[in-house]
Amino acid sequence: MASLSQKHNKQAHKTLYLSQIFTLMRSVYILTITLLTNIFLLNGQTMDEVVDDPDYIKTVTFNKSPENMLPVYKLGETIRIEFDDVIGDEHDYYYQFEHYDHNWNPSRLFKNEFLEGIDDMRIFDYRNSFTTIQPYSHYMLTIPNQFTQGFKVSGNYMIHFYDDKRELIFSRKFMIIENEAQVGVEILRARDNNFINSQQRVQFFIDSPTINFINPEETLHTVIIQNTELETALYGLKPQFNLGNRQEYRYDSESSFWAGNEFLHFENRDFRAPNMNIDYVEKNDLYEAFLFVDRPRIGNEYTFNPDINGNFIVTTLTNEDNAVQAEYVNIHFALAPLFNLPPDASIYVMGNYNAYQLHEENKMVYNEKRRMYEATILLKQGFYNYRYTVVYDNGEQDPGFISGNLWQTENTYTVLAYYREPGGRYDRLIGMGAGNSATIRN
Repeated sequence: MASLSQKHNKQAHKTLYLSQIFTLMRSVYILTITLLTNIFLLNGQTMDEVVDDPDYIKTVTFNKSPENMLPVYKLGETIRIEFDDVIGDEHDYYYQFEHYDHNWNPSRLFKNEFLEGIDDMRIFDYRNSFTTIQPYSHYMLTIPNQFTQGFKVSGNYMIHFYDDKRELIFSRKFMIIENEAQVGVEILRARDNNFINSQQRVQFFIDSPTINFINPEETLHTVIIQNTELETALYGLKPQFNLGNRQEYRYDSESSFWAGNEFLHFENRDFRAPNMNIDYVEKNDLYEAFLFVDRPRIGNEYTFNPDINGNFIVTTLTNEDNAVQAEYVNIHFALAPLFNLPPDASIYVMGNYNAYQLHEENKMVYNEKRRMYEATILLKQGFYNYRYTVVYDNGEQDPGFISGNLWQTENTYTVLAYYREPGGRYDRLIGMGAGNSATIRN
């Protein structure tokens, strides 16, 4: 029979053991709650934080062809994003990824469900410019890297860049695709006689050999993108009928876009030789390049003018490493109006050089003395497409106000197909197709 002392020791050990278990469970509970809180706070913080780039962040690019800079990558493909900080002080930048549904609302996935590895890490790959008048730091982030191995699922993503004070600096959208579906795209003229000379319409189909579309009106989502303008994309079209598993979209006005006009362009690869569409160059604190004066093209007949649909490429004639040797130049734009601008409207110089954002830098100011609109934009040497867009106070944009809308204009239309299985928690990007209006038909 155990003594009273032995019983007391057993009870003490039991109490200590239960206390340790309780402490461990409490620690796990607190840690879990903290992690979940941080995740929800982070999701709430970044869900609508696609902000305009600050004026010192320049030349943001993905590793995509300048002819088509739409950032769509295959699952497992290497992703590289580069940008310049023209302050040039080797500032510390950190990156984070978030996953979204087809309509750019935060998805229900936790980070460990869509990301292999960790983010919220500092960008270590950067270099300072040399032999340039304008100093800048060139940053490059490549996925996969030693911290972030890649992405586990397809869909819409956004990368957010923060400074060392945890303040968001800028964001960029990109997409990861699985290629499980075929998307056929065709470009036609508008059927409505009111728009037959000014609009282009997109018809397409979606089919898959591996996915049996269940309730496609609710589970299959589409996005139509004109060139690379993500902010003007068309959402929400539902299949009109199906041929077996093939879903057909034969809309007219619902899938129509204003045709616009060919982009204007300039090139400043070399300051010592004539450059395309540059009138003259001066050297002050920086190089100053003055473009020939542009004039509105609305009402003019269509003129074939090959472009790269609003994109750009950094290029020079003499440098070996354009990433850190290309010079930054003040580009002076001038537009002779020949029209009265509405009182509630402004004119912006637009292009993919800043992801079509509206900044004070690319907002034109009327020069009473010269009787024209002017803007000065700091851009890296290269070849650039641009256009003039009228923007109203309510946010509505009208590129055709100045350039016109001509059905012959060459545009690339990309259709993205997303699918969410019944009961699924995220939208898979299963297919992509593209069509070009160079082959437009009635």
